[in-house]
Amino acid sequence: MMKKIFYILVFSIICTSCEDVIEVNVDTEDPRLVIDAIIRVDTDRQTVPVIIKASTTSSFFGESQPAKLDNIYLFFEESNTAILLFELEPGTGIYQPSEDEVNPDEISTELLSSQSVILSITHNGQSYFSRTQFVPTVPIDNISQGEGGIFNGDETELVVTINDVLDREDYYLFDFDKNEYIPSEDTFFDGQTFEFSFFYEDQLPTNEELNISILGIDEDFYNYMNQLIVQSGSNNGPFETPAATVKGNIFNVTEIDNIDYYDNVNLPDNFPLGYFAICQTYNYTFIIE
Repeated sequence: MMKKIFYILVFSIICTSCEDVIEVNVDTEDPRLVIDAIIRVDTDRQTVPVIIKASTTSSFFGESQPAKLDNIYLFFEESNTAILLFELEPGTGIYQPSEDEVNPDEISTELLSSQSVILSITHNGQSYFSRTQFVPTVPIDNISQGEGGIFNGDETELVVTINDVLDREDYYLFDFDKNEYIPSEDTFFDGQTFEFSFFYEDQLPTNEELNISILGIDEDFYNYMNQLIVQSGSNNGPFETPAATVKGNIFNVTEIDNIDYYDNVNLPDNFPLGYFAICQTYNYTFIIE
């Protein structure tokens, strides 16, 4: 009986010690602005839906929160045209052009595809700036389903075919749905038909519909996406904020007064996350067999 009581006491002590609070020190930093300003342009349409998302990072384990911007607008340099964006639903951090009776929340395709465009943002007394222009691409000629099985036998393989434009330096971003992205360049297939396989890690169910896109991007966006995919790992989409930050093409210009030298800033660590790009986009719907 005494032995049994002894065992019970020992077990109780062990259980009690397991309840001790362990403090873990994690990296912290001030909240950082995050801007998702990838505008996908379907040139078969007369107008393009424009949605720019703003949020702020929080603690290491916390989730990003919608950001309330002081103002945000797009400035089209050649036509000297400015379009203000508004948070149409308060508290969402989603900004769009004001509603129009003809084309609500949209901007002319011709305007977006023919001019250099500046993104200007003010947030908490800080000014942010980026400049970009429309980048063309080619359509997806065909997608077929392969046999898979290159790694563990449970993958789903898609075989993608495009025809590259001769004597044009092209960079592509393939969006395979499900937060899966692959950047590519045409260095080794300029002007040729290019076919490659993409593998989903899991066997996708029959009849699942995938919305796949190809985006035209420039070299800087190509390099940015490569870094972002490496840092985000295979379990997170590259547009989710990774633990280590990747600098995009949006700059803090609070302390400078010449936009021609907007990247020459004396605040190397004070920059927002995210990217501003205007990409011609072709979409392809594929159903798993």
